[in-house]
Parts: sequence; C-alpha cells; structure tokens
Amino acid sequence: MRKYSHYFKDWQCELIMKSPSHLHYTAEHLWVEKTDDGVWLAGITDYAQDLLGDIVYLEPPKVDDDLSNAQACGIVESVKTGSDLHAPMDGVVTEVNEDLINAPEEINDDPYQSWIFKFTPADADDTAHLLSAEAYTALID
Repeated sequence: MRKYSHYFKDWQCELIMKSPSHLHYTAEHLWVEKTDDGVWLAGITDYAQDLLGDIVYLEPPKVDDDLSNAQACGIVESVKTGSDLHAPMDGVVTEVNEDLINAPEEINDDPYQSWIFKFTPADADDTAHLLSAEAYTALID
C-alpha cells in the first residue's frame, strides 16, 4: 500500500487544485463566489464540465428570475448529455453571461472564469449548505 500512497496524494492534490479554495460549491456541481459589491457569480465546476464533455448549449436562468436553493434554474448540454443547473441559494438573478450563451464551449476551456449568471442572494449569510473546496473534493472523490 505504501507504494501507491504517493500516487494517491498527487491525485488528491490535483483534485483540490481543480477546486479553487476561494470559491464555495454545491452538491450539484456549481461554484459560487461573492463579489465585492455583494453580488454572487455562479458557474459549473471543472468536475462537472469534465463529466459533460464538449459543451454545445447553455440555457441560463433569465434576469429577474427567482432562485430557489437546489431547484433547477437552467440547462447545460454537451454532445454526450444534458444537465440541469441548480440554484446555489435562494435569490434573484441580476445578470446572465451573454457571451457564454454564444460560446458555451468556453466553460470547457476555463470553468472558473466562465460565470454563467450573477445573483443577489435572499440572505447572503445563509451559506451553511455550501461546500468548501475540501468538502467538495471529498464529495467527488
């Protein structure tokens, strides 16, 4: 077993690196980040984009849509399959990344720079259900 422990640690470190520590995560494979102005960004994780494969279509929620935590709010489709986007928190959508709608493949290139929508949470302090990078890595491990 000792012979493989180094490999396992390298693999675990690679997973953690693909889940930046400054972000929060959901069990439904979204990342969220609070910005300085109190608005939050949301996108799909590196793990999710890797499972989906080549992303070809994105249907985000619409501006002013109400979000209900863990409820479907949009769709991401790839050449292999489709998946619902699930709201990371209760709130209201304030902006959608129009550039990403026209070029959804950018999610595959850099999922943590490819935010899908911005939202204002109903309660910005209600983050207990969000996962840290370490907890998210344990979930997908």
